[in-house]
Amino acid sequence: MIPAPILPVLTGDWTLRQVSPDGDDLDLVHRWMNEPHVSRFWKQDWPKDKWREELTGQLSGDHSRPCFLLKDGEPVVYVEIYRVVRDQLAAAYGSRPHDVGVHLAIGDPKWTGRGVASTTMPLLAKALLAADESCTRVVLEPDVRNVPAIRALRSGGFHHRGEVTLPNKTAALLVYPRTEEDLP
Repeated sequence: MIPAPILPVLTGDWTLRQVSPDGDDLDLVHRWMNEPHVSRFWKQDWPKDKWREELTGQLSGDHSRPCFLLKDGEPVVYVEIYRVVRDQLAAAYGSRPHDVGVHLAIGDPKWTGRGVASTTMPLLAKALLAADESCTRVVLEPDVRNVPAIRALRSGGFHHRGEVTLPNKTAALLVYPRTEEDLP
């Protein structure tokens, strides 16, 4: 059986912590998802109660783990670290059972356009690969219209492997492999 994604420990300027479905964490996720630059692509500008249910469901299952990437203790990026095998993405490319996917949102506009994704996503990908020796690829699938995100991820070392059609979007498949042989 494939376990839930293994959360790595990050140390230094950037750290990772799991999100709580209540309190300040819930307020922040809700606020960020309602920011126009996030809701345009995530399409999850839901009421707070629905976000509480979503986060609680993720934390109780084995598909996804909601987390914050923090810079010097301040939440900067919301990420959902998930097992691709349990996601709609699995059928869209030659996925492997232990592939790990990441959804990301830089919620506060003050952090957009500042190299956050090109810095944090390779850092997180390397940490995910180190934490789970069975995982050989970390994948992201931003909407093809999100050109700044795709550009940032590519500059951070992710390989663009074409477009995939998902029920809610056409996405760019971006892969961070353990080795070049692990590219799809």
